[in-house]
Amino acid sequence: MSKLIPQTLRSNIPDLCETEGSTNPLCHVKLFTPDSNWTWFIIEFSKADAKTCYGYVQGMDSELGYFTLEELESIHGPLGLAIERDISFTPTPLAQIKKDEHESR
Repeated sequence: MSKLIPQTLRSNIPDLCETEGSTNPLCHVKLFTPDSNWTWFIIEFSKADAKTCYGYVQGMDSELGYFTLEELESIHGPLGLAIERDISFTPTPLAQIKKDEHESR
């Protein structure tokens, strides 16, 4: 089981495809690399395999897509730091995340 998303948070994240058709889904968890500019916002989490996520990824470009917790746990930034969960993040609508991203560029 991944340590990136504690069980207490998993139950609040919609299952895969539950927010399909939503124009402004809620981002429930924020993961980031402390030594680079990559960030993952989790919108949905697979209850079946407990590893597949759907969310918004900010990096060289920004896009919605699927990723697994296994993939994220294998990533280390340029200084060797692992991905972390932003423990101060509160669920935020995707439109607000995109707006904040646009304003910071």
